Amino acid sequence: MPLPHIVSHNPATVYPPAGGYCMGLELTQHRRLLFISGQVPERSDGSVPEGFEAQCEQAWRNVKEVLAAAGLGVEHLVKVTTFLTDRAQLVTNRTIRRAMLGDHQPAVTVVIAQTVNSKWLLEIEAIAAE
Repeated sequence: MPLPHIVSHNPATVYPPAGGYCMGLELTQHRRLLFISGQVPERSDGSVPEGFEAQCEQAWRNVKEVLAAAGLGVEHLVKVTTFLTDRAQLVTNRTIRRAMLGDHQPAVTVVIAQTVNSKWLLEIEAIAAE
């Protein structure tokens, strides 16, 4: 359920997004902003799951843990940036992001880049608002 102080903007004059996100999100009011540093696919014990799908799910679990620590949920996300090491993972990344976010559609950017640790196949940073 969208928060009442977050308004989506998807103008008909801009090609529609295919990835389950909005073109722009406006905060009409907020009490708090949470900036989530890039979350990597490491478990709490420092281990890294094998394969992109497992790593993507772990990185999202880490994002959700940071949100929960602040008393927030995925419905508070207003911007998500995902850094992928392989363009071939775009569709899988989109599918997992949609599953993690449900009907919520924050502004999204996906970048193809190297990660600091070659074991990590992605990194996710985000901004949440309440």
